Parts: sequence; C-alpha cells; structure tokens
Amino acid sequence: MSESALTETMLDPVEDLGGAAQPLLRVDGLTKHFPIRGGLLGKSKTVRAVDDVTFSIAKGETLGIVGESGCGKSTTARLLMHLMERDAGDILYDGMQVGRALSLRELRRGMQMVFQDSYASLNPRLTIEESIAFGPKVHGMDDAVARKLARELLGKVGLRPETFANRYPHEISGGQRQRVNIARALALSPRLVILDEAVSALDKSVEAQVLNLLTDLKSEFGLTYLFISHDLNVVRYISDRVLVMYLGEVVELGPVDQVWDAPAHPYTRALLAAMPSSDPDNRTQTAPITGDPPNPIDPPPGCRFHTRCAFAEPLCSAKGPKLSAIGDSGHEAACHMAVAGSGHSRSPAVGVAA
Repeated sequence: MSESALTETMLDPVEDLGGAAQPLLRVDGLTKHFPIRGGLLGKSKTVRAVDDVTFSIAKGETLGIVGESGCGKSTTARLLMHLMERDAGDILYDGMQVGRALSLRELRRGMQMVFQDSYASLNPRLTIEESIAFGPKVHGMDDAVARKLARELLGKVGLRPETFANRYPHEISGGQRQRVNIARALALSPRLVILDEAVSALDKSVEAQVLNLLTDLKSEFGLTYLFISHDLNVVRYISDRVLVMYLGEVVELGPVDQVWDAPAHPYTRALLAAMPSSDPDNRTQTAPITGDPPNPIDPPPGCRFHTRCAFAEPLCSAKGPKLSAIGDSGHEAACHMAVAGSGHSRSPAVGVAA
C-alpha cells in the first residue's frame, strides 16, 4: 500500500478546531481521591492520589511526566483517558470540554494510550492483525479495510505483516508486543498518544529501538505525546518539556533542558542526583534524598516535600507553595526558595530574577 493509500484507508483525525496556538490538551485542577476504610472503628480515610493538577500540552510537543512510584503519574493518565472518574477538574481537548462539547467516543478517537504491560494490553484470543483492526471496526470501518490498515501499520512499526499478522500475543517478544500496541493506538488516527511507562519493561537495546520508532512516528503522523516514565534519561531524550510530580502534586514544570541544567525544586535536584552514571569516577557518595514519601492518606501540611528537604524552614510546613514562574521561559516551580520575597531565607529578593 502506498503512502497516499494508507492515508485514505485510515480514519480521519479529529479536526483541529483551535489553531496552532491553542494547546491540544488543557488540564485544570484535576483531582482524584480514593476513599478507604481502616482502623478499629472503620473510619473512612482518603488517599489523595492526584491533587489539583494543572498543565497543558502544545500541539506537536512531547511532555514528560516523572516522579517516584506512587506520585500520581499513572492515575493522571487514566483520568485523562476516562478509565476512572475524576473528582474535580476540567479536561479540554483542543478547546472543547470533554463530556460537554466533546463526547467520550470522540475523545477516544483523538487520544490513545499505550500501557506498560504489553502482554496484558492485548487480547490473547485475537491475532495481532485482529487486535489492531478491532478499534477501526468499532468506529465503522469495513472489516477488509481495517485488516488492510492493520497490516500496513505493522510495517510502519517495523514488523513484517506476512510474518506477524496471524500470530498471537504469546508468540512474540515483549518489544514486538509493544510495537503492536503502538500500531493499535495509531489505528484510530489519534492526535495525542499517552505512553505510560511504555518502554520501562524492555531491555535497553529494544528500548532504544522503540524510542527511535516513537520519534519517527511522531514526525510522520504529526503526533503529540504525553510520556510517563521513571527513567530520567529516557524522558530527557524524548521530551520537549518535563513535569515533575510528588505525592499527587506538580512541583516543577518547564523546558527539559532548563529543568535538567537548573532545577528549581529540591525534589527535582534529588531525582537528577540519583540518576545512575556510566562513569565510575562519578559515583554518588551521599544519598541525594532520604526517607520514604509520606503517607498519601495523611500528607504533611504546607509543602509536602518538607519532611525530606534539607532546606526546610518553618515557613515550609506552615504554607504550601504555589507553582510560580521562574523567568519568562515557561519554567515553573512550587518551592518557597524559588519565589521572590516568599519569606524563605534562600528565596531571591523582590525584583531579582531567580
């Protein structure tokens, strides 16, 4: 199938209604709390998994989300895909509010997700071809056309359709299954693809191949990515901007090179300091961060990181910092040390750039 034939076969992408300047995805105040029961009296408590998260993703960019396990990265992704209900907040896709101006069916056409577990993501009873063709058929595509599209997309992700189309998920490797999941996501012609730890289960050589594949597909299909990972090296390689989460909150956000070169939040600095190095002379001598994250059922008052921060002062436990701009480059941090005149002894003076 030629390039033009593939374009004709694929479903029409969701129309770009807002122009290039409007963010493709805007999230305002996204919140998800999980009620649980515990204790001798069975009193209900709440796990604050995602707490008032706000960010946007521009068209054509890759936003990386990083943080320790349990910080809310994957929950955020599932809320965006409406795999679970949010407690509060608005999600706007290209300026249209999801649930009002944009139906969930239309959202799923425009936004797809690739999960970490490549095997559990696929139906073991369907062949590879059937798995990729399933989505387009649900959206009205003829069976023969959907199968033809599935085979073409297999070729796009580096798998020979004559070899892999009729195989089942258990008959191929983890890296090959993840390529199938990427092809399946592309089958609905989405504009935004959420990649939730999509390469973390792969060995390094296969990981590099999949990352290069994602970069090529982004350019070819004009995709926008939300890339979630605990691997900071991978995030820096593939992302344009990075969002750092801690205990359900956004603590830093900005262009990836600026965050790496001049991290403004102590938690971000600790994450970067903990990155493994291949240089034997560049070994970590002291732990960049100590202790475990606080219990999300009962997070500490003020800044949630102050119990593990070497620069914590009474202000940090008394008042929670807001995400504030550092300069005019889009770099933001939720730390009293980054806000001029905040009252922290290390904060810059009013009128002095951080």
